[in-house]
Amino acid sequence: MKIAIAQLNYTVGDVDGNASKIIGAIHKAKARNADLVIFAEQALSGTPGFDLLRKTTFLELCEEALVEIASCCDGIAAIVGLPLLTADGTVSAAALIQDRKVLRYVGKKYITARREMGFLVPSKGFEYVTVKGRKCAVIVGDDLSRERDFDRSVDTIISINARKYGKGTMTRRYEMMRNLSFVEGKNLVLVNQVGGATDIVYDGTSGAFNSRGELVLMMKSFEEDFRVFDTRSKGEPVTIPSSGDRTRMVYEAARCGLRDFFLKNGYKKACIGLSGGIDSAVVACLAADALGRENVRALLMPSPFSSEDSVEDAKELAVRLGIEYNVIPISEIYTSVIDTLKPVIGGTEFDATEENIQTRIRTILLMAVQNKNDYILLNSSNKSENALGFCTLYGDTAGAFSPTGDLYKGEIYDMARYINRTQGEPIPENILKKEPSSELHPGQKDSDILPPYEVVDAILFRMIEEGQHREEIINAGFDSEVVEKIHTMIMRNEKKRYQFPPVLRLSMCSFGHERLMPLTNKYGD
Repeated sequence: MKIAIAQLNYTVGDVDGNASKIIGAIHKAKARNADLVIFAEQALSGTPGFDLLRKTTFLELCEEALVEIASCCDGIAAIVGLPLLTADGTVSAAALIQDRKVLRYVGKKYITARREMGFLVPSKGFEYVTVKGRKCAVIVGDDLSRERDFDRSVDTIISINARKYGKGTMTRRYEMMRNLSFVEGKNLVLVNQVGGATDIVYDGTSGAFNSRGELVLMMKSFEEDFRVFDTRSKGEPVTIPSSGDRTRMVYEAARCGLRDFFLKNGYKKACIGLSGGIDSAVVACLAADALGRENVRALLMPSPFSSEDSVEDAKELAVRLGIEYNVIPISEIYTSVIDTLKPVIGGTEFDATEENIQTRIRTILLMAVQNKNDYILLNSSNKSENALGFCTLYGDTAGAFSPTGDLYKGEIYDMARYINRTQGEPIPENILKKEPSSELHPGQKDSDILPPYEVVDAILFRMIEEGQHREEIINAGFDSEVVEKIHTMIMRNEKKRYQFPPVLRLSMCSFGHERLMPLTNKYGD
């Protein structure tokens, strides 16, 4: 049996547009003489649908579009994912279409992803269907990682899925699939969602295993793709990407998420504040790559405490990227604000008050560019500083979207080096070498308050990703005072994380509007 795998980039709520893509892929599959074409979980609706999954009118639109799709399935079978309204509530279903008719629905049994809880209800799970005389098991979503002991007569397991990207999840996903296909002795075919949906990005990377547990087909990551898997073909085994590709995958995920945030929301141009530091440099490079350099504008806003080197480094970065930029010194504005506040704060010592005024002035200027010229402000935060509250509310936490807010500071440096290796060194060496600093008071360095970021990141990773208690981390060899300090900063600054812009989720344990807690689903859904 020839199974066409249609890995498409859907838009949440755009039923007509999604249906048009599905119909186009059906015609393509027929031209390739496929017997069956499969589409991802909730392909018709896009995902995550959240409150749309509770709206009867929207669910009816999905079913009407499914009828139109079925009318195109002459001479070919199709499996299409969609949300389906039942007497018990909305289920995530796979619709089986044959001979231009919707024959049956297969629902998802296990609702494990946070983004689906409260919006979807469990169904009875996988079912057996017959396509072109071959018996197949059709399974939806994360049920694939939980079901075993399929009927002996089953030839192929077909999984339609919507698994989001998370660092390291792809290797675990494919290892689980390899084990399942080998133990069960059956072909296994998976089609996954691909593309960004605000703070989530789906990697695609659909594929197929033969009955010997060998990966014989792997599709593109973070791109649409279309391939045909012949269950009778022996095919040559394919290598799963190694952990050494992780930085590349993280970069591609961030670029895809940023690109689709703009494309699917009808935005075109981005503005960013360039400080001469590593975070804004990486975001500027991502934006230029994802949106085109002609669609990115930068403001350089030196304060009385900004070094000349930082200004020059920011200029050099903008020139190398070929993006438009303006230098707008904020010294006069800053002095004016301080003078205006003298009746209130005059006579007090310089502290975080004066530091935060600088970052908030910069945000006012950046938002003015956004409002006047229809630019979208990108946030340049990172996970280390966000977690510790090492940032200013309504200052450097502002923006419409944060493509790097789920990356630790060390990962920002990894990404910067990857960008320079692959894109002709747009980031000046000075930016990579200089000690991290917000330059909010004379001679200020991050190390005045924090230990080296290698230590900070290691502790944060254990706390956030691995859910370790402080005692476990101290017993692993970390200084007890440092661990206690970091834990205190995390707990005290949780209020800030609730006021962040959408943060693109690139790890298994992300945050932004959610608490810093390990997710329970080990597959990163």
